[in-house]
Amino acid sequence: MSDSSQVNDAQTVREHVRAGYARVARSGGLSGATAQSGCCSGSPCCGPAGGGAVGLAQKLGYNEAELVTLPDGANMGLSCGNPTALALLQPGEVVLDLGSGGGFDCFLAGPRVGPTGRVIGVDMTPEMLSKARRNVAAYRERTGLDNVEFRLGEIEHLPLPDSSVDVVISNCVINLSPDKPQVWQEIARVLKPGGRAAVSDLALLRSLPESVRGMVEALVGCVAGAALVSDTERYMREAGLVDVHLEQKPDYIAAMTSFEDPLYQKIVAALPAAAKLGDYVTSLDISARKPG
Repeated sequence: MSDSSQVNDAQTVREHVRAGYARVARSGGLSGATAQSGCCSGSPCCGPAGGGAVGLAQKLGYNEAELVTLPDGANMGLSCGNPTALALLQPGEVVLDLGSGGGFDCFLAGPRVGPTGRVIGVDMTPEMLSKARRNVAAYRERTGLDNVEFRLGEIEHLPLPDSSVDVVISNCVINLSPDKPQVWQEIARVLKPGGRAAVSDLALLRSLPESVRGMVEALVGCVAGAALVSDTERYMREAGLVDVHLEQKPDYIAAMTSFEDPLYQKIVAALPAAAKLGDYVTSLDISARKPG
């Protein structure tokens, strides 16, 4: 991919994202992906390079004791927040993870909902789905639980029935969708009355320059596809969700750009002189509820 590569329509966006994440799955994520692998991968939106995927997860508030129980390769450094903590998961709940990747948040959510609960991961990239499914056996062996599954699908068209889940989580994925209002409509559709959403994502504080908006690198780097913070809130309310809360996490963006990553260097180079990525982009903790 080059700086001049442009993103023009929804299908093109999906193809670029799917191809980028297929490379992430094959490379193993933070420890092995190239600088052009994909959003929150390899190093693109993953925090300080020195700590690797585990260091990033700890920086985002994941518990070290939980991380060591994960199947090998489930943590690929794809996070920009900690939605499993934000969700306050309870035993017996049914949880849906949008863009589940290698199963990182799913395998952490499983023990929290316990043997009477269920965790369903949805991802549109077959390579990610295969990786996650291969990890299920190790998860069962390490936890004694058989409560996690993975389904192929797009987050704009979820393969679940209406009012079927208690909690929807997602980690740095909705920004990649070319139809974010539809994603929030789908979240509202599959949630049970009284169900809740807990999402970590990137959003824009102000519109990006045209020089950045069309870059494939900025799309798969979680930047070009992000919505304005105000639009994100509007999409949620238009979907019928209530108790909407968005908390900005600017420190994450500062950490994300504090190392010399080729992909982000390209993005920053396309910004106006002296501008910083944090002038345009923030990390969000997002929570909401479907009326009960």
